[in-house]
Amino acid sequence: MNEYPSPFHPASAADYLPLTQLRQLQLQRLQAAVTRSYEYVPLFRERMRERELTPAAVAGLTDIAKLPFTCKNDLRDTYPFGLFASPMDEIIRLHASSGTTGKPIVVAYTQQDIDIWSQVMVRSFAACGLHRGDIIQNAYGYGLFTGGLGAHYGAEALGATVIPASGGNTERQIMILNDFAVTAICCTPSYFLHLIERAVELNLKPRHLRVGVFGAEPWTDAMRQRIESIAGIQAFDIYGLSEITGPGVGIECPYHRGLHIFEDHFYPEIIHPDTCEVLPDGVEGELVLTTLSKQAMPMIRYRTRDMSLLYAEPCPCGRTIRRIRRINRRSDDMFIIRGVNVFPSQIESALLQVDGALPHYAIILTRDKGLDEMEIRIEVSSDVISDKVRAVEQLRTRLSHAIEHTIGIRSRVTLVGPRTLARSEGKLNRVQDLREG
Repeated sequence: MNEYPSPFHPASAADYLPLTQLRQLQLQRLQAAVTRSYEYVPLFRERMRERELTPAAVAGLTDIAKLPFTCKNDLRDTYPFGLFASPMDEIIRLHASSGTTGKPIVVAYTQQDIDIWSQVMVRSFAACGLHRGDIIQNAYGYGLFTGGLGAHYGAEALGATVIPASGGNTERQIMILNDFAVTAICCTPSYFLHLIERAVELNLKPRHLRVGVFGAEPWTDAMRQRIESIAGIQAFDIYGLSEITGPGVGIECPYHRGLHIFEDHFYPEIIHPDTCEVLPDGVEGELVLTTLSKQAMPMIRYRTRDMSLLYAEPCPCGRTIRRIRRINRRSDDMFIIRGVNVFPSQIESALLQVDGALPHYAIILTRDKGLDEMEIRIEVSSDVISDKVRAVEQLRTRLSHAIEHTIGIRSRVTLVGPRTLARSEGKLNRVQDLREG
């Protein structure tokens, strides 16, 4: 583990609260959030009345299980402002997420919400060993996407120097990394891997970079190992979602034993994705989050669709806030091929076990004569493509066997050259479903 000189930032004190004090604070904030939602959000009030509940029903933290869930469709159905709990003259910012279908979901912030968002981002950066004096290149997209401004405000509040590079323009990103002596970068892991591979090709590997804060898409430990080995940095996974606040809901510490959830502001639960039963610590299920301090748009028991589990044992770093296992799959990015459940992260894990393959791939789903078929297009290094046909076929066979061993079914594997597949500085959609019906 790399140790970095990181002064104790005052905002991080809440990470180490005694558990009795933390639980008391959570209950107080939960009761206030439920009351606020009941008074100002018609949909929540209606669902509470259907259950014959009032805010008084929350007498302890375990009573959260009585409350109704919120899901993404609720934001779409009440578009644009139907879940707001603050009047418009108190809302100072709106963000939106494009989603996958229909109109975007809209999220809102009061000044207090923005301040708390900045605080949890400060705690996130501090957990990564960053501090005043660091130079942070923010390559998340700015605009309606929450990533850019969320990281920006947090880095400034930390006291670091922020470079608002935004997304895209890889050659310029590499120039900035080197010329501005950047010590940390924020972006998606898939985009950074593309960026650093290009930098190595140009013999412009960053000299000062030591930390990467990567989020906005699931990624595996194999991806982390590849990033760290090529770039010579320590890679941290940051977690967040627009519906809750944006980035800064959770972060890894240098021990990399899960992501600490800032549960003085975001209360985590794990439920069975089908039965909605609350599961005990250590059991995998769907992560559900409740905002404990959000004013403009409180989220009560929001179903994230991210699959994880809660760790009960203490972390060596001393933080008392709980951890979740890193997110590498979702309950709704699964697809079914010939009766077998498949997650894209399984494909990534398999191909990274084979030398010569690059962690850039695309999954194409088709239907031929009524049967579902899956093709996996995988980038391989230029020296492999230029090798003899026999060597290329041997690599394709090894990849095909590795994938079949991992997911349990055979698929068609196609090898393509470097930088053949689409890149994205935002969330990367690796699956193209071309099946009819």
